[in-house]
Amino acid sequence: MLPGTPAVDPTTTLALLAAVGAGVGLGTLSGLVPGLHANTFALLLAAAASSLPGPRLYVGVAMLAAGVTHTFLDVIPALALGVPDPAMAASALPSHQLVIEGRGREALRLSALGSGLAVVFAVPLAVPLTLGMERAYPLVRPWLPVLLAGVAALLVVTERGRRRQVGAACSLAASGLLGIALLDAPVTGALPVSDVLVPLFSGLFGAPVLLAAIEGDGVPPQADATVTTPRRTVGVLAGIGTLCGGVVGYIPGVSSAIAATLALGLISDQGPRAFIVTTSGVNTATAVFALFALISLGTPRTGVLVALDRAEVPLVLPALLAAVAIAAVAGAILVPTVGDRYLRIVGRLDPAYLSLSVIAVLICLSALFAGLVGVGAFGAATAVGHLPPKFGARRATLMGVLLVPLAL
Repeated sequence: MLPGTPAVDPTTTLALLAAVGAGVGLGTLSGLVPGLHANTFALLLAAAASSLPGPRLYVGVAMLAAGVTHTFLDVIPALALGVPDPAMAASALPSHQLVIEGRGREALRLSALGSGLAVVFAVPLAVPLTLGMERAYPLVRPWLPVLLAGVAALLVVTERGRRRQVGAACSLAASGLLGIALLDAPVTGALPVSDVLVPLFSGLFGAPVLLAAIEGDGVPPQADATVTTPRRTVGVLAGIGTLCGGVVGYIPGVSSAIAATLALGLISDQGPRAFIVTTSGVNTATAVFALFALISLGTPRTGVLVALDRAEVPLVLPALLAAVAIAAVAGAILVPTVGDRYLRIVGRLDPAYLSLSVIAVLICLSALFAGLVGVGAFGAATAVGHLPPKFGARRATLMGVLLVPLAL
């Protein structure tokens, strides 16, 4: 043992590793099931923290590991079923297009690279960025509505052709009205945790793709897993995603879905492979930056960290960062291994049966999380979700469901 190195209790270390392993398992489950999110498990753990055995730190590392693992695994249903997690929603259609072209296995690996590199970039960047944001945030906060309005305008003007721009504007406005009407609506579901975002995002981004797939040919055979994007380009794209993820980590009210939309505005002409690397980077980097923001600023910025704060978990940075690192390694391994099998299984199923079954699951989840209001929100969101493809516009414009209410 090196001089000055504190003794490590093997029992405590094994218990923490077991907690991280449990978190990885929960994050894998939430990542693979359309409509579920690690936030849900984290909030349920927070509610039960007092009755769980062991110190609160064990609960905290499980929450954090679940959140990080989810950011890796949530790409799989987005690719195989076209049903994205909210953070991956902006790139849902471009990513799903790669599966239709038989490049789903490559897309999985691109996502794993984007998420993995985001962790590598975010950890060393977190300290200087935290110090900078402590000073910059008071200046940025009054201009946040202008920033969000700029992102919305960018989504419209970067569409090619008048018809697509009109469609983008209509999609942005319609989804924005949905957000204004429903984001603050009082909802009560069967679960202790209510969330109207589940039916909204499932309807906007998932159901239209599933309905279109009923008469389709399903998931075609997938080609080899070779990544065709140059390594340098992957690194740059992951870096862009990491920096945009920093916006989420430090600015309240700006979700990873918004940051992903901002990132897509910066790389709008780079194609679906760039979309998937960048949005995966945003999604995972958020977990790291938000942790540092909680420790330095004392305010939780993500659902997982809200749960961690409610459970009064001690903020022991080495243990929490170790949970992030272990979960990131596990996620990077699980994405290609589980994802390849997921694509093969989905490819063998009848597309009509599969689509109708997943839609039924999404309706049930909408009811569980938001009751009858959730079911109505799912139906309305599904109708709005059909607007972009009718005009040939990007589905990212449906992020108006968050952009418009926050800008106002």
